[in-house]
Order: sequence, then C-alpha cells, then structure tokens
Amino acid sequence: MKNRIILIVLISFGLLNSLASCSSMPEKAQPVNQFDVNRYLGTWYEIARFDYRFEKDLDNAMAQYSLNADGSVKVVNSGYNFKKEKWVSVDGTAKFRGDRNTAALKVSFFGPFYAGYNVVALEDYKYALVAGKNLDYLWILSREKTVPDNVKQLFISKAQEIGYDTSKLIWVKQDKKSPFNK
Repeated sequence: MKNRIILIVLISFGLLNSLASCSSMPEKAQPVNQFDVNRYLGTWYEIARFDYRFEKDLDNAMAQYSLNADGSVKVVNSGYNFKKEKWVSVDGTAKFRGDRNTAALKVSFFGPFYAGYNVVALEDYKYALVAGKNLDYLWILSREKTVPDNVKQLFISKAQEIGYDTSKLIWVKQDKKSPFNK
C-alpha cells in the first residue's frame, strides 16, 4: 500500500510538472518560427536581464549551447559573481516543447524541474530576445559583448508589447574574459 501511494504521488508530480512546462510562456509572447537550432548553437553573451535569485550578483554572464546525442540542447550558463569575486557555472538541458522549428523550449538545471525558454525575437542569429515562463524572466542576448542601439530598441519595444516592464532590465557588464568560453 505504501509503495502504491508513493507511485501515485510520483506520477501526479510528473503530470503536474509536464502540464506546467507546456504553458511556459507569457500570454502575449510568440516564439520564433522557422527556428534552426543548429544556427543558434554556440556562445551567447547576456546583454540585459531581469534580476532573479539564480543570477544574483553576476556580471559577464554568458550561455553556451551545444547539441546532445539525443537531440536535446546542452546548456552551460556562467558568469562572474562580483560580490564573491569568483566565476560560477551551471549545466542544464533544454528540450523542445513541440515542433523543432519553433523556438519554444523548456530548460532544466535542477533535475526534473523545467522552465520556459522562448526565443521571441531573433536577428540574423546574432541577437536574441528570450522570454521565460512568465513576465518575471527576460533576457537580451548577443553573439558579441554589445548590441547595436537599433536592435536594443527593437527588443525593448517587443518586450513591452508582450507586457514586460523593461524598466526592470539590468544591463550586464561584459568586461572580463570568461574561463568557460571555449
């Protein structure tokens, strides 16, 4: 009986987790279509983000994406914690939530827990606007440590249309060479 209850709890948790991960995008956000994951792979520098606990006190933040053998995406996020004066890194996995040509993914850094990773604007695979699971998560990414003003304004406007309060963006310092950059 005890094993049966544990099994029911685990199945229920799994179902809840999968349902939550399926709707991991702000209501007005639309992921990029005709997305080519192979062109998206590589290094992206974090230009701006909303502050949240997992990236608290990080500058020089970046993400590196590569393809795993099973078709999922290996994610390595890193940055420099300026308060602790040390580099930090965390590995994760991203999976498509549906069609691989749509930039709607779910990413996990902590076991079975996934959150939304949705590319909602993409300029020549050089600049990306990424929406999280809700209006508390937003990133502007670039292949270089800067982004042109016209792209910056385009992404800010797009984020505002979705419902983001862009006054909360933190502009990330990119002034150090990362030991994680391959």
